[in-house]
Amino acid sequence: MRSLDQPLVYVLTPVYNGEKYLSECIASVLAQNYANWEYCILNNHSTDSSRVIAEAYAQRDRRIRVLDTPQFCNHLTSQNFGLRQMPADAQYCKIVHADDWLFADCLTQMVGLAEAHPTVAIVGAYGLRNDHVSWDGLPYGRSAIPGRDICRNTLFGGTYVFGSPTSLLFRAEPVRQRPAFFNESNPHADVEVCFDILRSGDFGFVHQVLTFTRDHSESGTHYTRRIGSDYLGMFEILLKYGRAFLTESEYDGRLKDNWNQYYAFLGATVASGSFDKSFRHFHRRGLNRLGCSLNPARLATAVLLQVIDLVLNPLTTSKRITRRLTRLLGNTSIRAGNRWRFTSGLRAWLL
Repeated sequence: MRSLDQPLVYVLTPVYNGEKYLSECIASVLAQNYANWEYCILNNHSTDSSRVIAEAYAQRDRRIRVLDTPQFCNHLTSQNFGLRQMPADAQYCKIVHADDWLFADCLTQMVGLAEAHPTVAIVGAYGLRNDHVSWDGLPYGRSAIPGRDICRNTLFGGTYVFGSPTSLLFRAEPVRQRPAFFNESNPHADVEVCFDILRSGDFGFVHQVLTFTRDHSESGTHYTRRIGSDYLGMFEILLKYGRAFLTESEYDGRLKDNWNQYYAFLGATVASGSFDKSFRHFHRRGLNRLGCSLNPARLATAVLLQVIDLVLNPLTTSKRITRRLTRLLGNTSIRAGNRWRFTSGLRAWLL
């Protein structure tokens, strides 16, 4: 399509001290073979050269503008502020994190699918995460899927296709309808908003690799693995939207399964001693916000089961716990002696 025939896409990159990868991100937007976009680079009071880099690109291309957040804020507040700057005539919205980038065909393919399917509110695609392809599993040939089907599948632990904000394209109207697009209390607000939108919209999927998401030690994904926030994030989604997609018996079953998985995770963490005060504070605060609380007897049982398993299967269980916690907590130096600190750890959780 000629640029005059193309719907306007609002592209947003929030950045805080992202000088290391920002140029690569901006260059990928400039390299799009889709021409009708406006690009906002939102500087969250960076102390490095992020704003200087962004301004240099803005001087070269009038479609780029650089803004600052009113004050330093967390990443969800920053993104919400940036989304409120969307032009009135924009028809689509694309977030690109400052350490990610887009393949040249990304906007063309995503917008093209959405234009062909007016009921589609969100478009996803395969994404390259470091050196492997993610968010696959949908049958090839299915380009538009009912939102109810996608959400049910996700709640039952099936194929995960929501990816990250970089991997999705949103129609502008659902973004405008929400003064705060992302729930700033939920670390997994990007997934939550997909459930919210798909109550009344459909999901589109392009069977091509269109985005690159960088996993590294400073990324949000690394933090969520370390802290185990995905358990509380899924609880929040299930409590808010479960009944919109599941029958009552299905909802009760999923809630029970999630609790079992959560206690198993906490039991393994306490038994290994691989937690600290900030970890306890995060989970206690999160549970309180959801109106939930831990059952001390159930937590003690979960810890005891981990210890019994370790005693009965010392080598297998030791390797499994270490491997799991290394993956979740990002700690490659978990010492064997830590596995025996469960008594003090359990006391800290229960007091």
